[in-house]
Amino acid sequence: MADRSDSDDTSAKTKMLAELDENMSSLLGHFYRAEMDRSTAWRGRLDNTTNWAVTIMAALLTFVFSSNDNPHYLLLIGMVTVAVFHVVETRRYRAYDVWRSRVRLLEEDVFAPTVDPAGGFQHEDWRRDLGEDLRRPALKTSFFEAYQRRLRRMYLPLLLVLLASWIARVTVFAPEGSAVESAAIVSVPGTIVIGAVALFYAAAAVVALWPQDRESKGEFYERHQEGAWKDN
Repeated sequence: MADRSDSDDTSAKTKMLAELDENMSSLLGHFYRAEMDRSTAWRGRLDNTTNWAVTIMAALLTFVFSSNDNPHYLLLIGMVTVAVFHVVETRRYRAYDVWRSRVRLLEEDVFAPTVDPAGGFQHEDWRRDLGEDLRRPALKTSFFEAYQRRLRRMYLPLLLVLLASWIARVTVFAPEGSAVESAAIVSVPGTIVIGAVALFYAAAAVVALWPQDRESKGEFYERHQEGAWKDN
């Protein structure tokens, strides 16, 4: 009886796998659209974070330069605020990379070989890798890499705009006195404030320039523009 039961289970499993293989192309198509939708949604969340950072920056710059009586340290608060948004966006980028990685895996190892079989597979074990990731989803990019990538592409330019604005505010647009005196905040001497700002930007520059092997899944590759279809 036990052997017969095992045989029935094996037969049922074989039948189920055969049905799945028959419907694999349809399943992968639906799966691709679902993962693309997830990727698009998380891409939108990244843009929302950046938009909020830019909006707050614009409001602070407008207010600080609207009058010489408005305190310069609001720009320093803006730097801290942008840094906080940077951390939030880093976390969102790591989640976005999960869905983007699946989309690129399907494009590389399902659609590309279908269109061009001679090109082969990018990952020979793509089914096993994808199945494991579906069973146990995991982040694929380290926090440092995600932080560095968003810093290079978006937040370092924003921080540099704030730095240039702050320097202009405590020099050109400051009341009478030296820039060091103008940089003071209440009882905090200007030298300490300038030193803290310099240290903050030095740390940001080190992180941005630190050599790092890429772990996140790339969408575009640098290559020569060859082929007539690219000229259109």
